[in-house]
Amino acid sequence: MYRQKQQRSMTLTAAAVVALVPLAAACGSEKADGTGSGSVGADGARVTGVRWSIDSVTVDGTTHRAPDAAHVRIDDGGEAAGSTGCNSFSARAAVEGEGDGGGEGDGRRVRLSDAVFTEKACAKTPADFEKSLGRALTAGPLTTGSEGDRLTLTTADGDTVRLSRSEDAPLHGTKWALDVPGQKGGKGRARLTFDQGAKTVSGRLPCNHVNARATVSDGRITLGAPSTTRMMCEGSLMDAEKRLLGLFDGKIDYRIDHETLTLTSEDGVTVHAVADR
Repeated sequence: MYRQKQQRSMTLTAAAVVALVPLAAACGSEKADGTGSGSVGADGARVTGVRWSIDSVTVDGTTHRAPDAAHVRIDDGGEAAGSTGCNSFSARAAVEGEGDGGGEGDGRRVRLSDAVFTEKACAKTPADFEKSLGRALTAGPLTTGSEGDRLTLTTADGDTVRLSRSEDAPLHGTKWALDVPGQKGGKGRARLTFDQGAKTVSGRLPCNHVNARATVSDGRITLGAPSTTRMMCEGSLMDAEKRLLGLFDGKIDYRIDHETLTLTSEDGVTVHAVADR
C-alpha cells in the first residue's frame, strides 16, 4: 500500500518538488558488490554501473511499453535511481548470489528497498506503466538474465522488467556543456567540442573562447597549449576559467557515462560536462 514518506538522497528541481510515494519492498541484507562477480549478470554482463533504458514491464501477463526517457541505474555503492519518463525514483540496492550462468534462474539477484517515487501527473506516461514498474521493481529479489546489451529482471512470480543498455554520447562532435560553479545554463554556458578529423578541441570557457590540439588514444586525451581570446570577466568566472585551462597542455583521462563526460587531469583536477542536446 502506498503511504507518504520523506525522500532520501534525491535532488529535485523546484518544479519537481512534489509528494513522494514509497513502495512496499523487502529489505536487502547485503550491499551491492562493487567489484568482481557482484556487478555482473548471468552471462558476465555488468548490472551495476550501467545506465539502463527501460523498454517494458510485464505484470500479471500484461505488457506495458515504457516511455523513451524511462531508465534506471544501479550503482556499485548500493544505490539505484532512475525515471519512469515522468517521475524520478530512488532506492537502496543490493546485488546477491553467484550468477554462474548455468541456465534460467542462475543469474544474480537484484533487491531494491526503500524505494520512493515523485508524484507528478504526466499525460504521456501512463499511470498503469508506473504502477506496474513500481510493483515489479520492489517485489523482492529480481533474477537477472542478460543477452548482449539487454537485461531482464524477473520476479519470483514471473513478472519482468526488460532493459537495454543506453548508448553513450560520442566524444567527438558533441557539444559538451561544462559544469562550472556559479555559472547557470543558457547561451553563455561554457562548452567544448572535440573534432576528430581536425584533432582539435574548441569552444567557450566561462569567459573566453579557446581552441587547442586534441589527440585521443586509449581512454586519454592529449591536449596542446590553449589559444584563447583575452577578455576580462568577473573574478569568479576568471578563477573557474583558470582551473579549466589547467587541463590543457598535458594528458587527461576521460570517461563517458551516457550523456555525462568526466575529464581528469594528471594532478587530479576533475571536470564534469553534459551533452548539450
